[in-house]
Amino acid sequence: MEQDITALPRTTMANSSKIADTTKTYHLASAVLLFITFLVGVVGNGLYLWVLGLKMRRTVTTLWFLHLVSCYLLFTLLIPFFAIYVLVDFHWVFGMAMCKLLNAFISMGMFSSVFLLTLISLDRYTLTHHPIWSRNHRTLSRAWKLVVGVWLASFGLSTPYLAFRETQVVDGSRIICINNYTLSGDQNGAEMQELDRQVHLAIFVVRFLLGFLLPFCTIVGCYVRVGLKMKEKKLAWAGKPFKVVVAAVLSFFLGWLPYHLYHGLKLYKKAVPESVTGALMVIYTLSSCFSASFSSILYLFVGEKFWQVFRKSLLTLVKEAVVDDLGSSTAESSERQESEV
Repeated sequence: MEQDITALPRTTMANSSKIADTTKTYHLASAVLLFITFLVGVVGNGLYLWVLGLKMRRTVTTLWFLHLVSCYLLFTLLIPFFAIYVLVDFHWVFGMAMCKLLNAFISMGMFSSVFLLTLISLDRYTLTHHPIWSRNHRTLSRAWKLVVGVWLASFGLSTPYLAFRETQVVDGSRIICINNYTLSGDQNGAEMQELDRQVHLAIFVVRFLLGFLLPFCTIVGCYVRVGLKMKEKKLAWAGKPFKVVVAAVLSFFLGWLPYHLYHGLKLYKKAVPESVTGALMVIYTLSSCFSASFSSILYLFVGEKFWQVFRKSLLTLVKEAVVDDLGSSTAESSERQESEV
């Protein structure tokens, strides 16, 4: 997938047909699983976007989730490339341009998702702690500006892949898609290897801080403050809307934690066995794909008994999932909350 997945050596062994057959079966099963994930993700995210974009009144909250699900759909549309890549035994067949663009789009999807989740959390915080300010300043036009800023920032943080990503030929015929942080054809010298490691470290630190740690701390801090405020005012939790946001946050961070662990361990190639990084690579590939494909479906089902879901229309489910009131689903509860604050 993104970083060095395309540099993973083939696991088939010429002197063992049994191992070769097992490996092919594993690759086929992985590819089938990825294709199923792709189909589920396209249908789920597509339906969610259809309802949010065409069937619901545009509010700040629906705008957040509209673009959040758009990030998931963007990532989901990239899954077939990974499935084909596995089927052809880790041989890159899509060319240099796709090598750069594919990884840039993955990075954009990751950054924009976490930034939008952070915005949603800050929005929930201001609704409970600063209701009067929110009523006067929480407008759709300002939300649009923030969303545009999120996409621009995500694109800017993803541009290094357009520069560093390239294809190389190994083993005489196999093509791999890897990062060349030195932008040089000679990567064997000690000086070049040290430069490569320093640039790799700098990019990893920026990506980990901005794409995981700082957003995670911000989101947790916001919901701790929201919980304390709700407890202080003796207000009931928001029910399904709150659970939807919690589900979105958990699915994102659980899905992308193996990704950051993998890239952190890649900085210590000599100390970490290849079997560990290889296994972690498979885990983060599947977890990130599952997170993007199944998150929107999780939003619909969370907080509901399974059999009750089928009694409701899709529009009703989505309306409940993104209802624009944190304290309660009714206007009366919202007014009581503002008067108490």
